[in-house]
Amino acid sequence: MFGVIDLPTYLAGLVLIVLLPGPNSLYVLSVAARRGVRAGYRAAAGVWCGDTVLMTLSAAGVASLLQANAVLFGIVKYAGAGYLTWLAVGMMRAAWSMWRTRGERAARDPEAPAATAADERPLRKALVISLFNPKAILFFVAFFVQFVDPGYAHPALSFVVLGAFAQLFSFLYLSALIFSGTRLAAAFRRRRRLSAGATSAAGVLFLGFAVKLSLASA
Repeated sequence: MFGVIDLPTYLAGLVLIVLLPGPNSLYVLSVAARRGVRAGYRAAAGVWCGDTVLMTLSAAGVASLLQANAVLFGIVKYAGAGYLTWLAVGMMRAAWSMWRTRGERAARDPEAPAATAADERPLRKALVISLFNPKAILFFVAFFVQFVDPGYAHPALSFVVLGAFAQLFSFLYLSALIFSGTRLAAAFRRRRRLSAGATSAAGVLFLGFAVKLSLASA
């Protein structure tokens, strides 16, 4: 079908890959838990836009350029690691602020939602998280190429079909995370310590992603 071979195997592998935790899905869950469904979908839209760009770059051969050019790969890699670290520090600062003010917030209004940064732009942040991940570009070309018929006359169409399935699975998975996050939000509003602890844990995980990315090789 459109130059795609062994579609069932591709779909099975895609499910496993989508379910693997990563900075994109964690950020979407965090935004949904703190700010609700609408903001969660804005973050998810950033992920989908970023993935679309990465798939297009992979199909255009940018992945091969990153593999061949160690300097370029290193620039993108460390820029991505730095951005993840910056997000992690922001989360930890927010968690510390929640912890320090937990008593006065509870006394003022126990059902009041956590304050959110007015300048936070979930779509833009999620997009940057997606784009500053050279391993994702390499992954897309390494995974997709296994299911493209080399004799097919229009390989770009094959990439489009494979990418459409990837985006569909991503939509279903991130939607599930978003609605799970809104349930967590109710618990966070009632328990300031839980909210601070969860935000701290997310920050630590983002630091882990940053370290993992900084140690990655092409």
